[in-house]
Amino acid sequence: MQQEDDLRGLAKVMEFMRAISIVFIVIHVYWFCYQSFVDMGINIGVVDKILLNFQRTAGLFGNLLTTKVFAVIFLALSCLGTKGVKNQEMTWNRIYAAFLSGLVLFFMNWWMLDLPFSPMADAAIYTVTLTIGYILLLMSGVWISRMLKHNLMEDVFNTANESFMQETRLMENEYSVNLPTKFVYQGKEWDGWINIVNPFRASIVLGTPGSGKSYAVVNNYIKQQIEKSFAMYIYDYKFV
Repeated sequence: MQQEDDLRGLAKVMEFMRAISIVFIVIHVYWFCYQSFVDMGINIGVVDKILLNFQRTAGLFGNLLTTKVFAVIFLALSCLGTKGVKNQEMTWNRIYAAFLSGLVLFFMNWWMLDLPFSPMADAAIYTVTLTIGYILLLMSGVWISRMLKHNLMEDVFNTANESFMQETRLMENEYSVNLPTKFVYQGKEWDGWINIVNPFRASIVLGTPGSGKSYAVVNNYIKQQIEKSFAMYIYDYKFV
């Protein structure tokens, strides 16, 4: 119970840090796109005074990159406590692509504030690129955290750990029963086949209740044997 409370507390701290990161982005846009907000009739006097005090005391808005750097720092800290299941489609190349794209869109878009358009148009373009860059950085941060925390030795079903190559050929004849499978080998998911080329020797299916014997095996046997005009005798032993 104490561990669950600690995890919930950690999750709240991570959410709070992410909220601070978003606040930095919002005040960054409000400060550096201030003219566009004035043109839209948005002028919050209290917020203006608070931001001016921050500027006088800490020089927070003296450079375009300052608030962005603070936003990225709090975003990175919020990603440290992220827990989740590793997705098979998640690769380091994909993470690198998202991270680099996010950095470019987030940090290298200052020139969009000086485009030869109206202040509102410049602000809209700048905000869109900033938002997309932030989302890409968030995605890559979460993925990196999951990849680094995912211990392959804890994968009891050997989903992520390297397995062996299985049969991928469909070997079909006039008597065969062919069961489709999926397996993981060298980090890639493969489509395979279990080929019972001589079912006349009889087959036995063992498994606990609810393990999917009927769905995966027995139903395929019945369907394929009926399609080939064969008869079957099925024993369904229980509690033996």
